[in-house]
Amino acid sequence: MLKEIVVNVGEEETRVAVLEDKLLVEIYIERSINQRLVGNIFKGRVENVLPGMQAAFVNIGLEKNAFLYVEDALPANSPDGSGNAGYTLGANICDILKQGQEILVQIVKEPIGTKGPRVTTHITLPGRYLVLMPTVDYIGISRRIESDKERERLKDLASRVKPEGMGVIVRTVAEGVEEEELRQDISLLTKLWRKILSRAAHGTVPNVVHRDLELVQRILRDVFTEDVDRLILDSRYEYEKVLELQDISNPRLKLKVFLDERENIFEEYGIEQEIERALNHKVWLKCGGYLVIDQAEALTAIDVNTGKYVGTTNLEDTVLKTNLEAACEIAHQLRLRKIGGIVIVDFIDMTQEAHRNQVLQALEEEIKKDKTKTNILGITQLGLVEMTRKKVRPSLAEVLQKPCPYCEGRGKVLSEETLGINFKNQIYNAARQTTAQTILVEANPVVAARLIGSGGASLRDLENKTGKSLYIRGSTGHHIESVTIRPLHDNDEIKANTLPVKPGEVLEVRVEEPHVTNFHDGIARVNGFILDIEGAAAFVGETIPVEVSKVYRTYAKARPVRI
Repeated sequence: MLKEIVVNVGEEETRVAVLEDKLLVEIYIERSINQRLVGNIFKGRVENVLPGMQAAFVNIGLEKNAFLYVEDALPANSPDGSGNAGYTLGANICDILKQGQEILVQIVKEPIGTKGPRVTTHITLPGRYLVLMPTVDYIGISRRIESDKERERLKDLASRVKPEGMGVIVRTVAEGVEEEELRQDISLLTKLWRKILSRAAHGTVPNVVHRDLELVQRILRDVFTEDVDRLILDSRYEYEKVLELQDISNPRLKLKVFLDERENIFEEYGIEQEIERALNHKVWLKCGGYLVIDQAEALTAIDVNTGKYVGTTNLEDTVLKTNLEAACEIAHQLRLRKIGGIVIVDFIDMTQEAHRNQVLQALEEEIKKDKTKTNILGITQLGLVEMTRKKVRPSLAEVLQKPCPYCEGRGKVLSEETLGINFKNQIYNAARQTTAQTILVEANPVVAARLIGSGGASLRDLENKTGKSLYIRGSTGHHIESVTIRPLHDNDEIKANTLPVKPGEVLEVRVEEPHVTNFHDGIARVNGFILDIEGAAAFVGETIPVEVSKVYRTYAKARPVRI
């Protein structure tokens, strides 16, 4: 498998794409205005202890206080290596923390939405081959190292290099390395820990005492391993910095580092298009089926559909092939979109148990490629697959998008029929509250047309019921759910605000569409006000000069001007 890392360094953001056989599988984005927080270590102060939630809020100097669960606050170095130090699983948070207490914490989960960051007192310092855990006496081996013999060898080496009273986790990249490389790694990490303790002892509270590496440096530490074929950067400055770092840490990998200063490297590699697709609600499968991915606050729901795929033999075979392809794509999309939390997958119903097991097995195999911990819990009685994926940072959608300011994240707007009814009620209320005899109503052209009605029937009905003279004007500047209702008190104000054109006026207008009933005429709009242009159906899509001949309350007549 060809594995590439492409780095795009911009003025306001740095982006890193991981490609496997030219397919985008992971994207990392770091912006200067919103630096990543996971891994940073703070000296904080306990603000509130919440016995009912067995947790505490810790002021670490950010906009929102950090959240510390009891299991993340339990003192470490217990005799059994669990980190519980004699406390039982039912330990009370009030026995561990007090309001005003100063503690050293590390962010393990980014602030997401209205929630502050989640922190722990169990610090971890990742290196190239090892992760140092200075508060826990423990040895762990990456679950991705499958050979029992290699696991035992690394466990033996780790026990020899590990500082007394501290713990280490051996990373996947350490497979096959010798003791000296592990010893150098642990030496750098213990020096870093001593610096952190020194800063914590002398600094103010709250205060950051350690920041994790910048994005490119983290990629070198965590992603750029021997199995990567190429690391490509579009910044000469970052390229030279990477070469210097590789000189120190792993000179062999320098041969895989390349500079490509093209204008838009992500465009050239097709990454921009893949990022756009990763934000889509619908994902098409090669077979013609598709996924629908709905990310909600509580969970992510994924629906599988056959779409255009009709199969070749029978329904059961069609369903199986669609579900198998969907299983692979779901694993890819979870990884690419950085979706975390609860995931519910509604595969197409399968009648055969063997087929259900086949699809689950395919999903499990693809999930193994994902470094983020994912658990497949099985199929429910309703035939839904339940999964959980660890969420430590915002998803791709949360990084690149924000809730729509019009629909407030609902993804839907009110229908024209609903809005027409609502706006009529608002017009009735406005009419009752004003002494003015004329009212101007401005709304989106689609809603305005409904309020006017065919041939002005709805407008006449409104005027009869309100006893007012109404001018309803379409405005493209109005969102479909907004309306402006304004009483007009004198004739000058009425003339200035109700009719945007006057007889004899010559205008340059774009003919938008043919008239619905007078097929030879064309329709144009001036600030939402309709112009019925005689004989202009042939000019649809063109901009032409016209002269206004007659002006009515809801539209005007015009004719093309010969030049």
